[in-house]
Amino acid sequence: MTEPVSAQILASIRRRITSGELRPGDRVPSTRQITRQWGVAMATATKVLTALRQEGLVAARAGIGTVVAAAQPIEPAAPRPRGAAPDIDRERVVRAAIGIADAEGAAALSMRRVATELGVATMSLYRHVPSKDELVVLMVDTVFGDHPFAGPPPDWRAALETAGRRLWTIFRRHPWSAVAMSLTRPQVTPNAIAYAEWVMAALLAAGLGGNRIFQVHLTLFSHVRGLAVSLEPEAVAEQETGISYEEFIDSQDAALSALIASGRYPTFLAVVSAVDVDLDLDELFEFGLRHLLDGLAGLPALGPGRAADPATVSAWNAARSGSAGPSS
Repeated sequence: MTEPVSAQILASIRRRITSGELRPGDRVPSTRQITRQWGVAMATATKVLTALRQEGLVAARAGIGTVVAAAQPIEPAAPRPRGAAPDIDRERVVRAAIGIADAEGAAALSMRRVATELGVATMSLYRHVPSKDELVVLMVDTVFGDHPFAGPPPDWRAALETAGRRLWTIFRRHPWSAVAMSLTRPQVTPNAIAYAEWVMAALLAAGLGGNRIFQVHLTLFSHVRGLAVSLEPEAVAEQETGISYEEFIDSQDAALSALIASGRYPTFLAVVSAVDVDLDLDELFEFGLRHLLDGLAGLPALGPGRAADPATVSAWNAARSGSAGPSS
């Protein structure tokens, strides 16, 4: 009888690990690499990595992917009584999904994959989360909730700087979240709205009117998210190809040199020849944030002594009064 292809792939990767070819900390083939190399479905690739994880041979590492586990004895899990279902709730489902997306990218996320990670039947997840789309919304809400603001907003510039850095931290730790969020079709979640509330309250106190508050809030969000959407594709590309950003740029040197040699791009040549070009997204974030705030400081409404828009203040006070409930 022919051995199942999943068993063949499992044996191949297991052999590479036990022989020392893949050492602790080395990346093992991702689900996408397995599907391409062996021509199997994503479910089969997921089954292979899950089996390796259950054997204690590999582990998921945030921002890296699935790697060979450290060489140490693995304690076997206590057997579950026959017929007993694992104790899961919505929080565990969402956290498991975040772990998968952090380690391997959003493309690796599926209800089946989360169920496999938790050791439950796929259909059992739907008692806690109605769909994958809803799961992603809950994931976004959870990572925002992990980074709450403390206390009232300071002055508008400090508030926007704090908010921008908080958003960058979230996207850095969870690269999939920048891609998952939308400017034009935003997810409505309590913790994402709490972020917007904090920013808008600082801008209102600074004297901006409703429309300007909305514009400034979205401009800041767009700057941070615009850079962050490159984080996950780069991490996935490096994980799948094994080629770093620097190595990729080096591989383009011949093609770039040929274009420059044509003489059609003198300004480009002058600029890249004069500086050590290094695409550092953290540096770009800092540069953009600093000059964005400098530019906003030129808005007349943010000048000293300007009062907030009366209509906006009235609406804000009414909302605050309603949310506080009846006074005692």
